[in-house]
Amino acid sequence: MTGTEKTAPRHIAVIDVGKTNAKLALVEACSLQEIAVVTRPNRVLPGPPWPHFDLDGHWAFFLEHLTRFQSDHGIDAISVATHGASAVLLDADRQLAAPMLDYEHDGPEACAAEYDRLRPDFARTGSPRLPLGLNLGAQLHWQFTTWPDLHERVAHIVTYPQYWGLRLTGNLATDVTSLGCHTDLWSPWEGGFSDLPHRLGIAEKIVEPLRPGAVLGTLRADIAATTGIAATTPVMVGIHDSNASLLPYLGSHRAFSVVSTGTWVIVMAIGAGRQPLDPDRDTLINVNAENAPVPSARFMGGREYELLREGCSAAPSPQACDDILARGVMILPSAVPGTGPFPDHALEWIGEAASPSERMAAIGFYLAMMTESCLALIGARGPAIVEGPFAANPAYLEMLAALRPDGVRVAQSATGTSAGAALLALPATAPPEARPHPSPAQRDALRAYFESWRGAISARAGG
Repeated sequence: MTGTEKTAPRHIAVIDVGKTNAKLALVEACSLQEIAVVTRPNRVLPGPPWPHFDLDGHWAFFLEHLTRFQSDHGIDAISVATHGASAVLLDADRQLAAPMLDYEHDGPEACAAEYDRLRPDFARTGSPRLPLGLNLGAQLHWQFTTWPDLHERVAHIVTYPQYWGLRLTGNLATDVTSLGCHTDLWSPWEGGFSDLPHRLGIAEKIVEPLRPGAVLGTLRADIAATTGIAATTPVMVGIHDSNASLLPYLGSHRAFSVVSTGTWVIVMAIGAGRQPLDPDRDTLINVNAENAPVPSARFMGGREYELLREGCSAAPSPQACDDILARGVMILPSAVPGTGPFPDHALEWIGEAASPSERMAAIGFYLAMMTESCLALIGARGPAIVEGPFAANPAYLEMLAALRPDGVRVAQSATGTSAGAALLALPATAPPEARPHPSPAQRDALRAYFESWRGAISARAGG
């Protein structure tokens, strides 16, 4: 149902599954603000046959709150955004053929050498070789190798947003943004599948992609009866969550970058042009909702934040920021090794924070400097638009604003993911406002601190 003409719904329900939490938000169309939000942890269940996500638990949660949102506000459309590096294996009856593998499971490492002989070059896919199951192709190779009868039982492979679309509509799809998310399965410059699906023997099983903004279908009759939502309600194909954050700004037609913050901090550059990227430093090519390649880089910023703060909830006060700058207390990467712009470096503190507020200031500075390192690697130009949790971190914003030549803008929504996913159900609209962050008073000191940080990293690496 790709040709269904869009009307202007008032309220869009957004299923938003991140690596840390599963969320259901109700977005008001005219303001793109969330008027109702509920979350649950995205916990991983143990095997057999492997650690997997609690899909049935999420589904019950979504149904319960879709029912409540419909009763309280009314729902006119449903959209979906999920984390990447994930697919769902279905049998001929469109039921689970196997549990959905957690991409942080180390199982695929057992077949790494064999997989490396199969995967296409980075130049073709824009997909760096990542550890664990972060390359979807590596997951699929390991699963079909480990469970020999799985290949025969799997009839359909769908990317993760479309699994929820299937449960809502009964229809199958994949989407270009999920297939283009370091899967090894897609060639962004060509806008189609790479050679890998044929090499894995699954080319006929991967469902053909649709644009994220197409209508996947309308609500199944039984779901409509359960929730009270009209059976004619459109369900969008859905989108990879970082691309949902990018989507609202695609119509601006100028150079800019979006910094999507969550478990992963993912930076995406528009207008950067095609240039060499370093796959060993977690740079990659994403694919946006228009099926265009987007130079990107990332690190596990949200995970690093949690590890570094060790439960501390203090605010990074202006005085704490000044004291950290004056004494040169800093954090060297990486809190989560193996990913990001410095994957081979081990965490190190230089100096010691004298208070919880200073600790949080040092963490905010560190995360901003890691973000700047990612932006530099992909040649990002223009303002950096920050969305997600770090958009409320004053130390992070101060440092990043000091380092970005064209400044930093702060997304007005608490998260860009829900707003971006909701836009899939709406007619074309102007980019949302993003508030300019003031130029920092300590700009020179912040830049000097950053240069000291880079020098310390270089010296530790032997130059």
